[in-house]
Amino acid sequence: MQDPFYTKQKRSKSKTRLLEADAWLDSFLYDGLRSSSRLYTRIQDFFSLFAVRGFKRIFVELSSDALSFGAMGAVLMTALALSAMDATASGEFNRAEDYSVIFLDRYGSEIGRRGIRADDSVELSEIPDYLIRATLATEDRRFYEHFGIDVLGTFRALLSNAEGDSGLQGGSSITQQLAKNLFLSNERTLERKIKELFLAFWLETHYSKDEILKLYLDRAYMGGGNFGVVAAAEFYFGKPVQDIDLAEAAMLAGLYKSPTRFAPHVDIAAARGRANIVLTNMVNAGYLTEGQVTAARRRPAAPIDRSHEIDSPNYFLDWAFLETKRLVGDSDEIGFVVRTTIDPGLQTAAEDAVVSTLREQGAAFNVFQGALVAMEHNGAVRAMVGGVDYGQSQFNRATAPNRQPGSAFKPFVYATAFEMLDITPRSSISDAPICIGNWCPQNYGRSYRGSTTIKSAMAASINTVPVRLSVQTGREPIAEMAHRLGIRNDFPVTRSLALGVASVSALDMASSYAVFANGGFRATGYGITRITTLRGEVVYEASAEPHERLLDDQVVLAMNDILHAVNYGGTGGRAVVEGVPSAGKTGTTSSYRDAWYVGYTGNYVASVWFGNDNYSAMNNLTGGSLPAVAWQKFMAFAHTNVEVKPLYGVDMAPRPLIIADSETGEEAEGVPQRAPTLTGAAALKLLDLSDKMREALANGAGGGMIEANVPSLLTNESL
Repeated sequence: MQDPFYTKQKRSKSKTRLLEADAWLDSFLYDGLRSSSRLYTRIQDFFSLFAVRGFKRIFVELSSDALSFGAMGAVLMTALALSAMDATASGEFNRAEDYSVIFLDRYGSEIGRRGIRADDSVELSEIPDYLIRATLATEDRRFYEHFGIDVLGTFRALLSNAEGDSGLQGGSSITQQLAKNLFLSNERTLERKIKELFLAFWLETHYSKDEILKLYLDRAYMGGGNFGVVAAAEFYFGKPVQDIDLAEAAMLAGLYKSPTRFAPHVDIAAARGRANIVLTNMVNAGYLTEGQVTAARRRPAAPIDRSHEIDSPNYFLDWAFLETKRLVGDSDEIGFVVRTTIDPGLQTAAEDAVVSTLREQGAAFNVFQGALVAMEHNGAVRAMVGGVDYGQSQFNRATAPNRQPGSAFKPFVYATAFEMLDITPRSSISDAPICIGNWCPQNYGRSYRGSTTIKSAMAASINTVPVRLSVQTGREPIAEMAHRLGIRNDFPVTRSLALGVASVSALDMASSYAVFANGGFRATGYGITRITTLRGEVVYEASAEPHERLLDDQVVLAMNDILHAVNYGGTGGRAVVEGVPSAGKTGTTSSYRDAWYVGYTGNYVASVWFGNDNYSAMNNLTGGSLPAVAWQKFMAFAHTNVEVKPLYGVDMAPRPLIIADSETGEEAEGVPQRAPTLTGAAALKLLDLSDKMREALANGAGGGMIEANVPSLLTNESL
């Protein structure tokens, strides 16, 4: 047997491979380190040939550090440049905080403005040369020479500030200022300033000098809510920018740096002092001689007095401004001209009707606020009164859906019943106590008639009948009917809905009743017929397409029949205008917090609300008293010297057209003419009639007195 000591053992292949790999790695690292060491030595030997000693070494070190810091600065500037370029990535400029809107009445005369004032429609070639030179002399004398940043101008401004001179010039070029206006905010930070520099370069490469200057003149804030020289010239001096003189141009050019400080309507002395500095700048820049500016110094510019401007229909304009912003959407334009539906004569009459009624009897009934909305049958709002004094309160009570309509809501119940049930205005129904759960509504006089007709129940504003009808139709269909006809505000559907426990607005109530007046078609109240840019491009135009039918003709005839009875034998007797067929409904809420009258004729629809802002109770004021009186005052004027149209489905002949001769006072039948377009002095003439209207309405005149004082210019015909 062989000795194990001499036995040959077989080695594993895997162990052999590991040993080989370890040996190779050791050799590789050793050879690599030696090669690196030799390479480093060679590099040292090579650079030793360029060793600089002595005084020259200082320049080498400085150059080396400059390159290092330059590289770091380049990286930083690139990062900042990318951040600045993000502002241009969308290709859009900063949106204006608001729009500039000029409102016209239905005849085309201006009635007011809202938002900022801006106008970019005037070409650079039309702007006076001395205004451009005044701008350049004060803001950027080397504008046409530099590449976006005026290094010399900045250095000069720094020296001027160091010497304590407050300032003839600023350090930013026109291009830099424009870059801030177009892309950046007004925050004072180093980052914003660096971005401003990059954006100035970007503007210079993408726009010509003239284009940059035009954008600057259009975008600069000039104080008083005005942006750009065109709007500022009109606001401060009441004239187109093309017509301003040298003194006015100097005053405008002085506004760029501090518009709130130097605005002439804020501090005329400061504005004139600044204008003198601008004139000096023009002389120093070589644009004018001292002799040429002498006249402007002696006769400084004088801003116009705006304290005596005619009153605007401010509540209507506030509503129309919101509607304008909704209609133009995300338009890139800033300024718009809006043609509205407002009729200045009817607007004045509406204001007088509300104010005079409250002035005469408001204190006795403990009521201090009112609202009125009048429209044509298609929904075109001709007058809107949102309160008795816009100066004291800008809250628009005509459009706010926060008051309960009371019995003025009942037409929605009856319309639902006529649509769903087999009844007519002459159908019998029980006026007897009724309870829904533990709720038992009562009539106004707490008395009951027993058997009555639908028509009589509406005329007398009986409460139990609409409640009984709501049980038969269900309350959800009544709510749906109200929303279908024009009530846009949501409200809870409760058992007391039939008696008007819901929140509505005077505007929506008028829109809803207009459906009855026009034969059953949608008539959502609107106040805008056309929107154009300042250059005349049409942005929006109201559709002339027929409106959607909402009610069957038989339902409309039934509603007009019973609502006509409200005025002739019911609670709306004070609303009757002699010779003018009308229909409507009174409304009074519990505790006398709201009083309504909503009605219509063959020409107009109007809703009137009276109440108090703090919801305090009035002194037994019902819808059939002051609201109906105010409605009658307005409608008496609205139907003067116009063709009185018949009421749809009502067998009552309207009076013939009577036109009073303004000189003799004699009355004669006539044919109504189309209302002419009223502009300028003609529109002001209408507004001058306010005192006469006020006197006539205060005396309760329905026809003769008003007819003798009003020229036959107004008709109810739509434009």
